[in-house]
Amino acid sequence: MTIASIAIGGAVGSVLRYLIQMQCVAWFGAKFPYGTLLVNTLGSLLIGFLSIVLIERYVVSTELRFAILVGLIGGFTTFSTFSLETLTLIQQGSLLSAASNIIFNFTLSIIACFLGITLARVI
Repeated sequence: MTIASIAIGGAVGSVLRYLIQMQCVAWFGAKFPYGTLLVNTLGSLLIGFLSIVLIERYVVSTELRFAILVGLIGGFTTFSTFSLETLTLIQQGSLLSAASNIIFNFTLSIIACFLGITLARVI
C-alpha cells in the first residue's frame, strides 16, 4: 500500500509542477526557468512545514506521510530539471543566468525549508 500511496502522490505532484511551470512561462516567458525556481522554493517550504506537521504534530499513517512527503513533494520538486536547465543555460553561453539559477534555487530552497519548519513549530 505504501508504494501505491507514493505513486499517487507523485502523479499529483508532477501534474502540479507542470501546471505551475507552464503558468510561469505564460507570465514571465521562457528565458529564465522561473517555474523551476518557484517549484523548488515552494517544495522546500512545503517539505519543511509538512515534515513537522505530519511527524511531530499529528500522528498520520505511514501511507499518508509517504504519499505526501515522498510522493507529492518528491514528484513536485524538480532538482533534475534544475540541473538540465542550468546546464542548458551554460551551453547557451548564459553564464550569468546559470549562476543566478544556481544561487537563487539553492538559497531560496534552504530558506524556504527553514521557514516551513519554523512556521510549523510556531502554529
